[in-house]
This record gives sequence, structure tokens and C-alpha cells, in this order.
Amino acid sequence: MFDLGLLLTLYPPAKRGTMNTEPLAIEARNLRKSYGDDTVLDGIDIAVPRGGIYALLGPNGAGKTTTVNILSTLIDADGGEARIGGRDVSAEADRVREQIGVTGQFAAIDDLLTGTENLRLMGRLHHLDRSESRSRAERLLEEFDLVDAAARRPSTYSGGMRRRLDLAMSLMGDPRVIFLDEPTTGLDPRSRRTMWTIIRELAAEGVTIFLTTQYLEEADELADRIAVLDGGRIVAEGTADELKRLIPGGHLSLRLNRDDQIEAAAELLGATATDPEQLTVQVPGDGSVDSLRSLIERLDRASIEVDELTVHTPDLDDVFLALTERPENRKESVR
Repeated sequence: MFDLGLLLTLYPPAKRGTMNTEPLAIEARNLRKSYGDDTVLDGIDIAVPRGGIYALLGPNGAGKTTTVNILSTLIDADGGEARIGGRDVSAEADRVREQIGVTGQFAAIDDLLTGTENLRLMGRLHHLDRSESRSRAERLLEEFDLVDAAARRPSTYSGGMRRRLDLAMSLMGDPRVIFLDEPTTGLDPRSRRTMWTIIRELAAEGVTIFLTTQYLEEADELADRIAVLDGGRIVAEGTADELKRLIPGGHLSLRLNRDDQIEAAAELLGATATDPEQLTVQVPGDGSVDSLRSLIERLDRASIEVDELTVHTPDLDDVFLALTERPENRKESVR
């Protein structure tokens, strides 16, 4: 059974307004939140452009859900400010709710209603007229591959189908910003990839996606930018490639044309490993443009012929573990 009070909080009767045209879809500055003596958010900054996919990573209790709850107007921050589409989440909460959709960790689905009825209920909460509610529900059922299950109660759905229905419900109000709080938790790999496809399509249509996840692969696959939250602070932010370059351990693998040049290449570049049979030399390197340019120039000056060069960087698992296990970032939290 869904929480009607929560839905009415998110979708109250409100006058429709014109969307603000400020460039940032989501903006937070010095956002703070504590529960008693436990500081959950210790002054975080977030900036998400329109149409982007922004992933917030962090260990359990890092404050990911608290951040979503503040930005989606469900709870108040203790300090700082946040805006959605230029609207202040505290002073203009109703206007913010007109622009957003929320898919939380637990589906806001009524198991006593059919799939179609759940969608039409959301249409009523968004104050759509009966005709528009019906047409949007039919379109979303088709887009989310739920037509055959539309007349059934969600209690008969698979986990993936329930998550698709939950996301479809959040789209009934045609939001321009969607908060997805660990949307694929518990899904099998096929269902997870189906959700990824839906998320990419939404972003391609100009919808801004704010995603929290514990799946590093998910953030790597989807996000334009990734922030790592730990101990109440954002300890790193950037593209997936930028974050990977923060962690030592990257290297370059060079495959040479001539086996008689392996020893010379290894000495010139300070190789950490060689494989004469494969004609390869491994050297430390972060894969940056400057380091690659320098390496290629040195090889050219030594007339060493390279057939192939491959950059190997740490993956997001390495980044996540390194950043969240640093002593200065570790902090007890209850949210």
C-alpha cells in the first residue's frame, strides 16, 4: 500500500507557473543537515545543468537519501540553500514540486489498484483532466512495455516491472527534473539494463536526472558527472574518467613493432614490466594529454616504433574504495 500522505506532499493543488530559464536545473550551496549530534550533510555544493545525468555515490549512511529528500522538498535543510529550475526548495516548494518527479527506494505503488489505475491516480494528483490523464497513462504504459500488464495489480508484477511502473508514475506530471534514489536496487541484470535504457532516453529528451546508486557500474554507464559523498562532504566530483585519474595505479601498455627495441624502450620510459613474446612494455602513466604527448615525443626522438598504445586507468570501484576509506573522510552517520 502506498503512502498517500507522501504523494499529497509531493503533488499538492498549486497554480501552474512558467518554468524558470536559469541554466542550472539543480543547484545547492553549503547544504547542511543534522539529526541530533549526527551531522549527515556538512556543507555540500551541487550544480547540475539541464538535461544532464548526475550521480551521487556514497557508502550506506553517507547522506544520499537525505540529499534527495531535501532537494525534492520532503524535508528541510538546517542550513544552506537549494534551487530546482531556479526555484528555492524551501520558499517556493509548491513551484518546485510542479517541476519534479521522485522515484524513491521504495515504490509508491498501490497494490490494490491496477497499473492503469495507479497512473491515473497520479494524473489526478497532478490535477490533469480525465482525458489528458488517460492519454498520458496509455502513452507511458506503451513506452515502459507495460501494456499487457496494465489491467493487473502490481502485486503480480516482477521487480523490474514494478520499478518501471513506479518511474512511469513519476512521469505523469511531465517533470523536467527526476530524482532516482537507488532505482535499480534488487533488480536482475536484464531489468537493470532496461532501466538504464529508459534513463538515457529521458535524458536525451531533455529531462535532468539526479541519480543515487551504490552500483559503480551504473554511475559509470549513465552519469555525465559523478560526486562521491562521504562523511557528510562531497570528497570528489567529476566525470568518470576524471575521477579514475585521481587514483594512482594507472599505466600505459605499448606494443612495439620490433623486438630488438624492447630493452631500449623499457630503459627510456622506466618500464614496470615487459613481455618480449607479446612485444609489450608497461610504464606508469595517468593517460593525460600532456603525459601522452611527452611519452610519444621521447619515443620519436629515440626512433622507437610503436604499433599500439593502450591507457589503463583504475575503475570506479578503485576510486570509491580509495576515497571512502581515507581516514579524513570517514565519519559515523545515521542517514
